[in-house]
Amino acid sequence: MSVDAAVGVRPSRRLAGGTAAGLGTAVLYLSLIVLIPLAAVVWRSADEGPGYFWRSVTTPDAWAALTLTIGASALVAVVNLVMGTLIAWVLVRDRFPGRAVLDTIIDLPFALPTIVAGLVLLALYGPQSPLGINLAYSRAGVVLALMFVTLPFVVRTVQPVLLELDAEMEQAAASLGARPFQTFRRIILPNLLPAMLSGTALAFTRAIAEFGSTVLISGNLPFKTQVAAVNLFSQIEGDNMTGAAAIATVLLVVALVALIALDVLQRWGSRRG
Repeated sequence: MSVDAAVGVRPSRRLAGGTAAGLGTAVLYLSLIVLIPLAAVVWRSADEGPGYFWRSVTTPDAWAALTLTIGASALVAVVNLVMGTLIAWVLVRDRFPGRAVLDTIIDLPFALPTIVAGLVLLALYGPQSPLGINLAYSRAGVVLALMFVTLPFVVRTVQPVLLELDAEMEQAAASLGARPFQTFRRIILPNLLPAMLSGTALAFTRAIAEFGSTVLISGNLPFKTQVAAVNLFSQIEGDNMTGAAAIATVLLVVALVALIALDVLQRWGSRRG
C-alpha cells in the first residue's frame, strides 16, 4: 500500500498543494526582493507630479548622463554581439593551449567587484598607462569599462547552444556542396540567433545600470563622461530623492523595453522557424 493510500490523500491533491505552496513562496520572494522595491521607486518618482518628473530627467546634466549611458550601452551591446559570438565560437570549435584558462577568465567580470575593475582599467589605460594608451576621463574610457563588465553575457548564452549544435547538419550541408558561409548563414546562425539576442539584451540592460567600473576611469565629468548611475548618486547626495527616483525610473523603463523587444523578436523568430 502506498503512503498516499495509507493516509487517504490523493496524489493529485498533494501535487496541487505542493504546486500552490511553491508558487506562493516564489511570488512572495520575488515581490519582496524585486517587485515591491521597483514599485516603490516608480511611486517615489511621481511624488511631485509628472511635471517635476519631466523636469528632473531633462535637466542638462541628467539628460546628458542618460544620453551618454544609453548610447554607450547600445554601442557596447553591438560590440558584444559580434565579439561575444566570436569568442564563444573559438572556445567551442577550436583547440589550443590555454583554452581552459581563457574559458575561466571570461567569468572574471562576474566575480570581480566592479570598483576593482575600474581601478584595474584606470591603471592600464589611465594617465600613467604602461601601454601608452590614456582613455581616462573620456567617453572611450566609459565604453571600455562597460565592455569589460558585460563581456561574459553573450559568450555564456551562445556557448551552450554551440555545444549542443548537431555537427551532422553541417556535414550534410557540406556534402551537398554548401560553402562554409552558406552553412553558417542557413544552419548555424538561425540556431544561434536567439541566444545571441538574449545575451545582447542582457549586456545592454547591465550596462545602463553600471556604476562601479565607470566611476574611476570616467572622472564623472558632467556633460562629458558622467553616466546615469553616477548622476543618480549625486542626486541622492544632494537630498533630491524624487529626482533620483525619476532617473532610476527612466533606466527601468529602458531596460523593460529592451527585454520586451527581445521577447517579441524571439517569438517572431520561433514562428518563422
